[in-house]
Amino acid sequence: MFIRHLSLASFRNYETAEVGLGQGVNLLVGPNGQGKTNFVEAIRYLSTLSSHRVAGYQPMIKQDAPQAVVRAMASHQDRDVLIELELNRDIPNKARINKSPAPRVRDILGLVNSVTFAPEDLDIVKRDPSNRRTFIDELVVQVWPRFAGVYSDFERVLKQRNTLLKTARQTGAKGSALSTLDAWDQSLVSYGAEIIGARVELVERLRPHLFEAYQSIAIANNEPRILVKSSLLGQAIPNGWGEEAESEELEYIQTADRGEIEQLYAAKLATVRGKELERGLTLVGPQRDDLVLMLGTLPAKGYASHGESWSYALALRLASIALLRAETRTGDPILILDDVFAELDAGRRQRLAGMVANNEQVLITAAVAEDVPAELVATVFHVEGGVVTGG
Repeated sequence: MFIRHLSLASFRNYETAEVGLGQGVNLLVGPNGQGKTNFVEAIRYLSTLSSHRVAGYQPMIKQDAPQAVVRAMASHQDRDVLIELELNRDIPNKARINKSPAPRVRDILGLVNSVTFAPEDLDIVKRDPSNRRTFIDELVVQVWPRFAGVYSDFERVLKQRNTLLKTARQTGAKGSALSTLDAWDQSLVSYGAEIIGARVELVERLRPHLFEAYQSIAIANNEPRILVKSSLLGQAIPNGWGEEAESEELEYIQTADRGEIEQLYAAKLATVRGKELERGLTLVGPQRDDLVLMLGTLPAKGYASHGESWSYALALRLASIALLRAETRTGDPILILDDVFAELDAGRRQRLAGMVANNEQVLITAAVAEDVPAELVATVFHVEGGVVTGG
């Protein structure tokens, strides 16, 4: 899979851009703040409907413009598909596939797959559970695009349920007044169990790719593993006040069976009902779970060195590439390396270059071309003030 041509209109700092890209390595060079990351963000958004920089899409619309347009000609095995995405400030977003309107924007998912490695990826290893949930959930949607709808439905039900709990706390509702909550619980359990099961299954599929990627990058011979901690298990009742405190109270879940997870989910909701009414907040479910990244016998968070954390974060992305290559019909995902070579030591730069050189398409951003190893022979583009030249 590769992007043959990318068009941008009123996207971030781009008034317009028409850029032909090639297979192999494409290097975007220019001073910071000129639009290199904006350019690759557009491709990432086409493949995941999310940004590695901001929540939501509004910041991607150029200031004072009513809409932004991203248009890409993607190619796989001599078959081209034209994908167009219209991001609107005041009306619903729209998408077109080969110039035909898509019923839903999320219908473009699966047409282009990409993996982005950026300095922010250190947060997956070092920071809050939300960073790790985002990592695994974006990968779930790329492997199984239908899950975009499952996540959307879960968020809708969760929001409604939290509103109901908050109202019940304020009014002191009891008995039959809470019957509506039971109905929302059924939907929450159904969608939430699908998400938890998909995470467990994907972690299992990712495991061998992660081991191979880490061994290829790191110097020390440690074994990386991912474990899923779930709020559905154990006797502890999460307090609902802080993600980190909650994560420490969770237990590991190994089953991906939806029926088993639904039973665990329903039982836990019954256990925590009183505390949820007291807090006015949903306390258990996939929105409270965590991934534990192990390195040897210890969790990487808090124990891995800075270099080991970089290796782990990079291994997660390289494992994602291998998984998408194996599990999807679009071949190599597009690899985006956004301003990472400047952050790596010389050894990791060389090892990374060797591992990505044969990917069908690689997009690299760098402020200084010399940060990128010379063996990565690239088509070079210069970016300045939202204008792309070269190629």
